[in-house]
Amino acid sequence: MVDHCYLCDVCFMTKCPYVPPHPWNVDFPHLMLRAKAVRARGEGIAVRERVLAATDAVGAIAGIPVLVEIVNAVNASKPGRALLQKTLGVDRTAPIPKYYARTARKRLTRLGTTDQPRGAAAGDEVTATPATTGRVALFTTCYGNRNEPQLDEDLVAVFAHNGIAVTLLAQEHCCGMPRLELGDLEGVARLKEANIPQLARAVAAGYDLVAPIPSCVLMFKQELPLMYPEDADVQRVARHMFDPFEYLMLRHEAGLLRTDFKAPLGKISYHVPCHLRVQNLGLKTRDALRLVPGTTVEPIERCSGHNGTYGLKQRFRAASVKIGRPVVQRVEAAQADHYASDCPMAGRQIESGLKSARAPEHPLRLLRIAYGL
Repeated sequence: MVDHCYLCDVCFMTKCPYVPPHPWNVDFPHLMLRAKAVRARGEGIAVRERVLAATDAVGAIAGIPVLVEIVNAVNASKPGRALLQKTLGVDRTAPIPKYYARTARKRLTRLGTTDQPRGAAAGDEVTATPATTGRVALFTTCYGNRNEPQLDEDLVAVFAHNGIAVTLLAQEHCCGMPRLELGDLEGVARLKEANIPQLARAVAAGYDLVAPIPSCVLMFKQELPLMYPEDADVQRVARHMFDPFEYLMLRHEAGLLRTDFKAPLGKISYHVPCHLRVQNLGLKTRDALRLVPGTTVEPIERCSGHNGTYGLKQRFRAASVKIGRPVVQRVEAAQADHYASDCPMAGRQIESGLKSARAPEHPLRLLRIAYGL
C-alpha cells in the first residue's frame, strides 16, 4: 500500500470519511508519507530512486549543449529505453520528456531577476488588486525550465498581455516534491533551505509567486507549511504562491483580465490534475478558457496515472496505465478540438495511451492561441 501511494491526496479530498472534522482525524496521504519516511530513514533509498528524484542534477547534465541531442536520441531509441529500464527501472513504454539546452531561464533573460529587475518588471506601471500585486516572480520549475521551456514562455506571454509584470527568481532549485514522494525528508529540507529564502525575499520586494506545475505550487502552498508550521518565511511564501489560472481569475474578478480574444478554441477536453484539485481553488482553468467565445470545456476530474515518477517505473507501469485508462477513454470519446491538462506530465501520460497519436496542448498555450499572441 505504501509503495502504491503516490501522494495524490485525492482520497483525503473526496473519498475518506474520517478526515476532519471527524473525531478520528485521519490524514491518509500523510500517514503514508510517514511510512515512507520511516522506511527511508531505516533502510535508505536506492540509487536508482535518488537519480530519478534528482531533477535538478539530471536536467543540468542532460541539457549540456554537447550532450543534449545525444541524450534525446538515446531516450528515443529502443536500445536506449532498454538500457534505462535495466539500469534505472524506467519502463520502456513510459513517456519521458525531451531535454533542451536553451532552457526557459535562458529564453527569458530579458525579464531580469528579482535581485536585478529590468524591462517591463522594472519600470512599467502595474495595477494591484486586494488579492494580487500585479507583479510576479516566476518559479520556472525543473520541468518547465529543462523539458518544456515553451510552457514558461506561454505563461509570460499571457501574463504580459494582461498587464502583469513577470520577473525570474534570482535562483531556484527543485521544489522537493520528487523527494517527498520517496519519504526523503532530509532532501526536502535541503531544497527548502535553498528555495524559501529566495522566494521570501521576492515577496518582501513586492512580488507574488507563480509556478506553472501544479505539484510545485502544492509543495509551497501545502506540504512545506505542514512540515514547517513555525517557519514564518514558509508561511509567507505559501500565502503568496499562486497557480497561473488562479492568478488570472483573481485579476478577472477585479475587471483586469483582457477578453480581446481573436480565435475560438472549439471543444476542449480538459483533464484536471490531482495536485490542482487538492488546492481547493475550484476549476479556474476551465473558467478562464470558457471566457473565450466559441469555446466549450469538458473537465475530467480523474487521476491520469502518471503521478510523478510512479508512472515511469517498470514495476508500477501496468498499474499506472490502468489508473489512467478512464481519462484516456474520456479524451478519445470527446473527439474534441483540443485536449489539455495543467500538468504537462499528465498530458504526456494521456498521449501515450491514445490509439491515434495526438499531442496535448497546455491550457496556457490554448489561451495564448485564443489571444492571437
